[in-house]
Amino acid sequence: MNSQTEKRLVPGPAGQIEVAIDLPAGGAEPAGTALICHPNPTQGGTMDNKVVQTLARAFVQLGWRAVRFNFRGIGKSEGGWDEGRGEVDDALAVRDAVHAPSEPLVLSGFSFGGYVASRAAQRLAEAGAPARRLVLVGPATSRFDTAPVPADTVVIHGEVDDVVPLSSVLDWARPQSLPVTVVPGVGHFFHGQLPLLKSLVVRAFDPTKL
Repeated sequence: MNSQTEKRLVPGPAGQIEVAIDLPAGGAEPAGTALICHPNPTQGGTMDNKVVQTLARAFVQLGWRAVRFNFRGIGKSEGGWDEGRGEVDDALAVRDAVHAPSEPLVLSGFSFGGYVASRAAQRLAEAGAPARRLVLVGPATSRFDTAPVPADTVVIHGEVDDVVPLSSVLDWARPQSLPVTVVPGVGHFFHGQLPLLKSLVVRAFDPTKL
């Protein structure tokens, strides 16, 4: 994301996983770890996706350690596409490698990454170690079996998303009585509206940081 970004490899179930870590400015102790999952790797998704980087910037501004990673088979991450199953395992492996059990964890994801974050959160909750909160942007509810999420989950979606229709996200959210923030006139990749996306995430956590 910038010259201060730390890159490292961590062990995963299909081999090494490439990770990028950004810390709050000024050497402040992070509030916790925000793990960010990228879009579908079969369609060019990587941890350097602009929405993923925008999420990382939001969490760094909020004082969190922002952790992005490449799913198996992407960049320096070993292995190959596993249709979403192994990718959830990848996310949990990165969490195990970079997150101290005593600190808060936020799970976040864009598109396919939103599906992965939902499933990882479900497994952590079942194991008695739930994430503090979830942030899902354009979650791929029409393409992958996205898990139900806690009531305080932040869900942000573009009104004119042509990859994941807004109606699909509303159909997923409705049985959960889960609010969805809809950004008018915006498509899947939030072109021209990344600063707004960043501010929406920051506002959801701490309006004083705007």
